[in-house]
Amino acid sequence: MKERVRFGRYIRFALSFGDYAVLNLVFLSIYFLVGKDAPFVSKWVWLIANIAFVPSVAFFSGIHNHRIVYADRVVINALQSSLLFVGVFLALLYVFDIYDIGALVVFVFGFMLFFLLSVWWLISRRVLKRFRRMGLNFKRVIIIGAGPTGRMVAQELASDAGYGYRMMGVFDDDESVLGNIQGEFTAPLCEVADFVRLNKIDMIFYTVSAENEETIRRMMMVADEAGVEFVYVPKFHRVLRGQFHISSVGALPAMTHTLSPLHSLPNRIVKRLLDLCVAVPFCILSPIVFIPIAVVIKLTSPGPVFFRQKRTGIYGHEFVCFKFRTMRVNSQANTLQATADDPRKTKFGDFLRRSSLDELPQFFNVLIGDMSVVGPRPHMISHTEEYSALIDRYMVRHAVKPGITGWAQVNGYRGATKQLWQMEKRVEHDVWYIRNWNVFLDLKIIFLTVFNSIRGEKNAY
Repeated sequence: MKERVRFGRYIRFALSFGDYAVLNLVFLSIYFLVGKDAPFVSKWVWLIANIAFVPSVAFFSGIHNHRIVYADRVVINALQSSLLFVGVFLALLYVFDIYDIGALVVFVFGFMLFFLLSVWWLISRRVLKRFRRMGLNFKRVIIIGAGPTGRMVAQELASDAGYGYRMMGVFDDDESVLGNIQGEFTAPLCEVADFVRLNKIDMIFYTVSAENEETIRRMMMVADEAGVEFVYVPKFHRVLRGQFHISSVGALPAMTHTLSPLHSLPNRIVKRLLDLCVAVPFCILSPIVFIPIAVVIKLTSPGPVFFRQKRTGIYGHEFVCFKFRTMRVNSQANTLQATADDPRKTKFGDFLRRSSLDELPQFFNVLIGDMSVVGPRPHMISHTEEYSALIDRYMVRHAVKPGITGWAQVNGYRGATKQLWQMEKRVEHDVWYIRNWNVFLDLKIIFLTVFNSIRGEKNAY
């Protein structure tokens, strides 16, 4: 056990050293950009920069320890680390009366640090995952509780060998549930203490009800005495899903549920700014694209250029959604979804749908504020009424503004939903997006949307 712990410490030290290497690589790049005679490249500024980076390493080096984390979260931590560095760096420059290095140089320094730190953290995580798949840098874990929660924890830990968890056993006093565990060592709780000591366990996942105070107290004592990390996984996760924040009611611990990060005002402001940064330039330049499309629509079929339809928006409020008209005027436009060989479509309308150009007028919906660039796709009013009665959590997708594109769409769940499971998967992806939103996830979805549009999508019709 001691050798494995030392190896883990060496890895953390090496990764933190890599963070400093990135900082100094950025400083060297600035040296070549501004020249050796610029005030910024003095040895004092270099020393101050390295000192200013200490809080960032102290607060965010934990990113190297987390075994299960998504790429967008890594990038967010890199941004936060860079912003903290710039703040401390500027404060130290003020303390030492250094004012002549220029705001633009500091901005470029901070941006380059953010970019290269993101790249370094993402690459280092991939390398670590490869090592762990080879059987290196793993953690020995046991699970207390063989019930549904314990089995779900086991499935999560085993879902990717790159996480580096090695399941050593499952413990429970209930033989009826213990018998459901296949392929793992199982034993009653009375054997936990000896097993932890003899097998050099690193982590204990406790999934039994916390109401059994004596059991959880005994297992925590075992963990404390052996220096083992103790993780409590509550059983109510199957009912209460989403993000919870630890809070308190007087002296009592409590958990506050937050459906989405977008219910925070600063996050809504950031998302709105991103929407405007995309929508405003497009709307200004839109005549270049809109006029040719409008002319062809008018020449190929009688009727209006734009198709206006009431759809369900945020909190269930209705709004008028704009699209280019792709079908002949018909009485089923507000009730019947388009199909691959829909006879209502015009030839040019079929092209607009396959290329997603028919959605471009929705940038004006974004400008107005009815929609966002990224979010759950808005459905027809009739479909909202139909599916809200059939699918659990369907209306949760209306907790944020609908989008021109979304997480469900870039994962292949777009177009007509011929079977109920297709809409269920779309709702599942929409709810996941709402709960896990961040600005880098939006940027990722925008990139994937453009990429998929160029490549072509089989469900775009």
